[in-house]
Amino acid sequence: MKTRIIICGACGKMGGTVLELLSGDETAVAVAGVDLYPREIGIPVYKSFSEIKEQADVIIDFSSAENLKERLDFARDNNVAIVLASTGFTPADLALINEYSATTTIFKTANLSLGVNLMQAICKTVAEVLGDSYDVEIIERHHNLKKDAPSGTALMLADSINEVFDSQKEYVNGREGIVGARKRSEIGIHAVRGGTIVGEHEVMFAGEDEIITITHSARSKRIFAVGAIKAAKFVAGKPTGVYAMKELLTENSAKNNNQ
Repeated sequence: MKTRIIICGACGKMGGTVLELLSGDETAVAVAGVDLYPREIGIPVYKSFSEIKEQADVIIDFSSAENLKERLDFARDNNVAIVLASTGFTPADLALINEYSATTTIFKTANLSLGVNLMQAICKTVAEVLGDSYDVEIIERHHNLKKDAPSGTALMLADSINEVFDSQKEYVNGREGIVGARKRSEIGIHAVRGGTIVGEHEVMFAGEDEIITITHSARSKRIFAVGAIKAAKFVAGKPTGVYAMKELLTENSAKNNNQ
């Protein structure tokens, strides 16, 4: 049986990409969409979740962080999992997600790219090997329409590295003026905005006489739609709680090893 998916933000660019990919998918199908500005896209599209008549297994949410509670309410009340693919959540939003995770199956990650999530794991391993003797700086670059800074992905990378140091590192967002010598306890995070850059992330480990740099460059937003569909298939039918790309990658690795 195919995984039945509702696309939130169905008439936007990412929603359209998800719909396009699902049209050729043998194991998942889009059954409905939700969008503030509904239009004909080949599936029923509703202005609100309260209008949906179709049965589904998962919501893929590529809308904004606004009206989050409506989506979580629908997921909980209809026993539907939800993939939160949007970014820019406030601390109150994150608290709400955590609250609903007791009764709802939620997949949440700052970046749906498989490559970025592998980069996250690699950076954590590098930090474990190098310890505190290397300075860590993170540079992220995005298009000129991105509203939040630093990016959720940059913070995700910083958090993974900081786990190695028991979360004792201090995040410094850019530097200006006479700031003095760099502290060993810092992780520098720098945001660049310009043009149509889809997303680039660079983590630099700078030591004495050598620099190790780990980078990821997204050439198309299509990779995020691919990741969202993988996440939807993974989370469908899972017990309540919050899942992330780490669990998906672990499950895929186990399957590949057993083949």
